[in-house]
Amino acid sequence: WTARFSQEPADQSVVRGQRVLLSCVVFNYSGIVQWTKDGLALGIGEDLQWPRYRVLRVQELGQYNLEILSADLSDDAQYECQAPDAALRSRRAKLTLLPPDDPVIDGGPEVLLNAGESYNLSCVSRGAKPASVIEWLKDGLPTEGAVSVTQEVLPDRKRVTTRSYLPVHPVDTDTGRNFSCVTTNQAVPTGKSTTVTLNVHPPTVTLSIEPRSVLEGDRVTFTCQAHANPPIMGYWAKGGVVLQGARESVFTTKADHSFFTEPVSCLVFNAVGKTNVSILVDVHGPILLVEPQPKTVDVDSDVTLNCKWAGNPPLTLTWFKKGSNMVLSNSNQLYLKSVSQADAGQYVCKAIVPRIGVGETEVTLTVNPPIISSDPVQYAVRGERGEVKCYIASTPPPDKIQVWAWKENVWEKERGTLLERYTVEQSRPSPEGGGVLSTLTINNVMESDFQSTYNCTAWNAFGPGTMIITLEETEVPVGIIAGGTVGSTILLFIFLLVLVLIFYRQRKGRRGVTLGKPDIKVETINKESHSLEEDSGSVSTASRM
Repeated sequence: WTARFSQEPADQSVVRGQRVLLSCVVFNYSGIVQWTKDGLALGIGEDLQWPRYRVLRVQELGQYNLEILSADLSDDAQYECQAPDAALRSRRAKLTLLPPDDPVIDGGPEVLLNAGESYNLSCVSRGAKPASVIEWLKDGLPTEGAVSVTQEVLPDRKRVTTRSYLPVHPVDTDTGRNFSCVTTNQAVPTGKSTTVTLNVHPPTVTLSIEPRSVLEGDRVTFTCQAHANPPIMGYWAKGGVVLQGARESVFTTKADHSFFTEPVSCLVFNAVGKTNVSILVDVHGPILLVEPQPKTVDVDSDVTLNCKWAGNPPLTLTWFKKGSNMVLSNSNQLYLKSVSQADAGQYVCKAIVPRIGVGETEVTLTVNPPIISSDPVQYAVRGERGEVKCYIASTPPPDKIQVWAWKENVWEKERGTLLERYTVEQSRPSPEGGGVLSTLTINNVMESDFQSTYNCTAWNAFGPGTMIITLEETEVPVGIIAGGTVGSTILLFIFLLVLVLIFYRQRKGRRGVTLGKPDIKVETINKESHSLEEDSGSVSTASRM
């Protein structure tokens, strides 16, 4: 008969700590039999090298069962029975461990709580396989409202930690109440549970003030009465800042406007918890909440100044410029549009509390000094007439302009002389604006003029503005030279043409004068015949007489 398995190991799921038995029966076989765990041989024979592992051998039955005592998570693996002499291998059996850890409620067995302060009871089931299902009981009865159930797979990728939160809102009567956490999974279908008891004993605090309504500078007394078990400790704070040295139940001080916005607190605590009670003092008078900040702006900018007062009773707020009675605004903001340097100065934010008092604060508005805008690099042609231009934008116009300073040369509007080659002109491009254009003219530009920087500086009541300008050499553009040559040629041609026309007209005029003279007729007369005729005429005339 051929050797074969008559019984092979089967998959099993066990709770940690239980005994495991994996079956293996080989029919008609008398050779060596061994077990493997996740492919690794456990050894040959009945007593293996693993202290909790043993082969239960019954020779006559061909039985080689594997016994595992007190199963642990390390036993979670695949097992196989092998008969090497017959080249037989059983099916692989999967052994699954189900660790049934007890649940734990944080803070147990007694949870200390403050009355009126919400609290989340937290129950955790660690290392369960598969993951546990968590339920809550209140005094033995199921309760709803559990939130934030989370699961975390542990690094071995086999176990899962589950956590559940139950919000509670304790009151004094909850002292002694029991809350239970019940976990179930396949390993423990009936569930495992743990219970905590609430202990609610918060400090009871009463805070009083005398008097409740005061003027600034008056004395005020705070009294803090607290009762608790176990005993308490306490301290005073104002606006959230602990008042050093104030540890008694009575605190007396002088009230100012800060007590109207920063509450005085009595803080008491013991091993169970802490309680904080606060109170405000009704301080009369204007209280500055937001102090205006000084600003520096450019000409034509829009400016908003902020100032906030609180009044008790309600106040009236006004803005005006120092030295003027004109009210500019009655709100927390003062808006100035397109400011000029005439708007610079001190502004007053004033609060008036009827029948109580007046408060005011000042803020400075500064308008920047003159703005100089010019090309930092300007050009001129050697030997020609050159210009360096400097434009000063200022409203009102600058008080003083020291426009040009280079090498040993300094020119000022009020005084100062220049060499013959230099002249300075001041002009205003726009009649309405406050800008000034200063032009430094250089006659017969020389090499030394390109080797200096030109300092353009202007002042007004708010300070100086300056700009450094350099002069670089340039040549007459080729287009201009070509245009000049062509223009000269055309002018010469026109001049010659005019001369020709004039010469032509003069010659034509002389010819017309000659032709206009009367013709001269030349006749040849015979003197003698003429004389005879004259004589005959004479004779005949006499005869008629």
